[in-house]
Amino acid sequence: MSIGIMFIVIGALTLFIMWYNKRINFNRFIQETEPYFRFLMEDDYEFLLTIKYKTADLDINKLYSGRVRNGLITVVALVFLFLSDFKFVYALLAVAGGYLVFKQPYMSLKNYYKANLHNINLMLPYYLKSLEILIQHYTVPVALSRSIDTAPEIFKPGLRRLVQKIEAGDSSVDPYMDFAKEYPVRDSMRMMRLLYRLGLGSQERKEEQLMMFSRTVSTLQNKSREQKYQERLDKMEGKTMVMLFCTGGGILVILLFAMMSMMNL
Repeated sequence: MSIGIMFIVIGALTLFIMWYNKRINFNRFIQETEPYFRFLMEDDYEFLLTIKYKTADLDINKLYSGRVRNGLITVVALVFLFLSDFKFVYALLAVAGGYLVFKQPYMSLKNYYKANLHNINLMLPYYLKSLEILIQHYTVPVALSRSIDTAPEIFKPGLRRLVQKIEAGDSSVDPYMDFAKEYPVRDSMRMMRLLYRLGLGSQERKEEQLMMFSRTVSTLQNKSREQKYQERLDKMEGKTMVMLFCTGGGILVILLFAMMSMMNL
């Protein structure tokens, strides 16, 4: 065993013994260190967590601290690994490896969100249709608030934030645009602008604006149905092609086997 490897083993054992005897508190170290890495937190990290776990009651700090802990552990582990022949390039590799481990959970959330954007795109027109019915009887802010319970789970966190901003006194278009940015699917920006104008309009113009909103929602629903129908067709065509390839391949194998058998005879 080389001197470098012996040094690594001794260092690891020393750290383990100190941790086992509670002379070192790794959790406390991570908690004290984590605020220094707060600037690395992504702007949409909290939103992506609520999308995946379907709730706004998440301990964001705990989850983020776990990412920081895993990244730091990776850096330390790689430093120990390269310690026998340590160079500056190995330090860079250790930091890069720690950053990749730190970033991996976020990238996983991002990929999950992208995969679900398609479903969000299909669900939005049907949610807006239910909202349209409520707007016929209530003001837009009240209709938005009442729609939360029956809205698809994926929209609930964004709707709660939208309603909270409106109830806090923000009468600008910003809360509506923030919701559209959280769910950047087809026509979400335009629909949120229509909702905002509908909320600002006088009672005399409400009927006219509501009809415009209803026509737009119906158009979106038709697009959604066409998309679903096209997806079914594409899926059926894909299955048909697979079946044809399998059948053709099977027949070809049988023919080749028969020809080889005849040649052997």
